[in-house]
Amino acid sequence: MDKAQIKEFIAKRVAKELKDGDIVNLGIGLPTMVANFIPEGVNIFLQSENGFIGLGPAPEQDKVDMHIVNAGGQPVTILPGGAFFDSAMSFTIIRGGHVDVTVLGALQVDEEGNLANWMIPGKMVPGMGGAMDLVVGAKKVIIAMEHTQKGNPKILKKCTLPLTAVKQVDMIITEMGVMEVTDKGIVLKEINPEFTVEQVQAATEAKLIIADDLKPMEV
Repeated sequence: MDKAQIKEFIAKRVAKELKDGDIVNLGIGLPTMVANFIPEGVNIFLQSENGFIGLGPAPEQDKVDMHIVNAGGQPVTILPGGAFFDSAMSFTIIRGGHVDVTVLGALQVDEEGNLANWMIPGKMVPGMGGAMDLVVGAKKVIIAMEHTQKGNPKILKKCTLPLTAVKQVDMIITEMGVMEVTDKGIVLKEINPEFTVEQVQAATEAKLIIADDLKPMEV
């Protein structure tokens, strides 16, 4: 798979985790693609921290409205029944525990469920944004990311970059597999049939626990 296919593969698998009626927040980058792959018959409410609930998929090129953008500034659609509100209300929803699932990218995740996804020391960044609120406020935190960065593991024994949150990650979905963060460590629950368990472990610094009922990853 090339880079575009990898991102689409991950987004499609993440979409299968969403249940009818869920309020879901999608982080910038790869997670925003999840909106395009919601399974048929599943109705979710996409919330964006810049003040929307009820976002739909990306608009067709000739129907772009730059007044309706997600938190990353990308044009989106608003579905019938959607709502607009200010930042105070948006973060009341997030901090109040009303978001069922948040899907975020990551620079690093470790076996304790710690997350680093907002800065690399020495590089200019616009700020943490809503990530630290989302990972603490959402009922379930899914990390959607490529398994490695230029061949280097992103799933570590211990994060080395500044943390966004401590022990808040529930699930990690990459092009290699689906992993659940538990008290005992990271459990590999599903594996992409294109890879072996040994290849997944070789690309992962943290020691993986292989589920007894390990399943092939399907999208």
